[in-house]
Amino acid sequence: MEAVAKLKNVPSSPRKMRLVADMIRGQKVSKALGILRYQPQGGAALLEKLLLSAVANWQQKNEGERAEDADLYVKTIFVDGGRMLKRLRPAPQGRGHRIRKRSNHVTIVIESAAGALTIAPEVSTENAA
Repeated sequence: MEAVAKLKNVPSSPRKMRLVADMIRGQKVSKALGILRYQPQGGAALLEKLLLSAVANWQQKNEGERAEDADLYVKTIFVDGGRMLKRLRPAPQGRGHRIRKRSNHVTIVIESAAGALTIAPEVSTENAA
């Protein structure tokens, strides 16, 4: 079973946020929270909060289970570009330089490791001659 959490219009560039997101992709949730807690980047605190939100969403879907026992991991995390604020900065001789203030959208999907295992159908060897 998987759970999704989204964070929209984060006022930092997508490139900076992807550097932090790449560190936790594929990690177990407990390890990812530990990584994010001690990172100096500004986006790390936001991603930590988003990851906790995804865990809460998972618990809402699976009320009988505990998140600690479910062996959750970060299945997917991706950062998309958000809206861009365009400003003008005064430049010499009456010109203006365009300043692009970027933002991003972050989506995180967590899944239980037990739910990720699929049982393959057994191949019969009786007819293999």
